[in-house]
Amino acid sequence: MAREITHEANGPAKLDESDMGDDGMIYVCRCGLSDTKPLCDGSHNATADEEEGVVYKYPNDDADGERREIEYKNR
Repeated sequence: MAREITHEANGPAKLDESDMGDDGMIYVCRCGLSDTKPLCDGSHNATADEEEGVVYKYPNDDADGERREIEYKNR
């Protein structure tokens, strides 16, 4: 599965100790749906039932929105 995500950032985010969770770890978003990018906020839970080989679009990159399948062509 894959997701079409809109990114607006144009540079890196610097992480420090204040970004650590209670377990002393820093979790970086890889699904593209987190509201706290680059940090994970658990939005990836919405992707648990995505099917392999299908590309999805979440309206406004919002994990709570109704996702839809989109056609994707490799370049």
